[in-house]
Amino acid sequence: MNINLVVAATENNVIGKDNKLLWHLPNDLKFFKNTTWAMPVIMGRKTYESMGKPLKGRTNIVITSNHAYAPGNGVIVVDSIDGAVEESAKTDAKECYIIGGGEIFKQAMPRAHRIYMTRVHTTMDGDTFFPPISEKEWQLTSNTRFESDAKHALPYSFQIWQRK
Repeated sequence: MNINLVVAATENNVIGKDNKLLWHLPNDLKFFKNTTWAMPVIMGRKTYESMGKPLKGRTNIVITSNHAYAPGNGVIVVDSIDGAVEESAKTDAKECYIIGGGEIFKQAMPRAHRIYMTRVHTTMDGDTFFPPISEKEWQLTSNTRFESDAKHALPYSFQIWQRK
């Protein structure tokens, strides 16, 4: 099972503050949906609760240490990255997608095969961060830049990083 990370992060690796995204980029939302559609998505409890409901068209797996946590709606609850990957392997998918938050990304980074990143070209203050990407371990294989426009207040790039 290939483990992929999907993230939107600023130049200083901020991914959120107060359990919220700090920007609205419609093309990033489309990129995220198209990348993860019909695949298992793995997230921490806080990330799941910030969304308020499961993502449609995907197997939703939530990692939490709270064994009594039961969000319902067909959401699978596990207590570790390993448990989440095991549940992902029960589907017919060959890949799973880790979608946050910061601590889950940090735990999963050493095992990840690919990173799908929307790099938001700004710096912001935040309280949740994506781990730094080491160019000794990762190679940037795709980088498509978009400037700000009427629907996107900030410039951004869609990047794909592959483990070397």
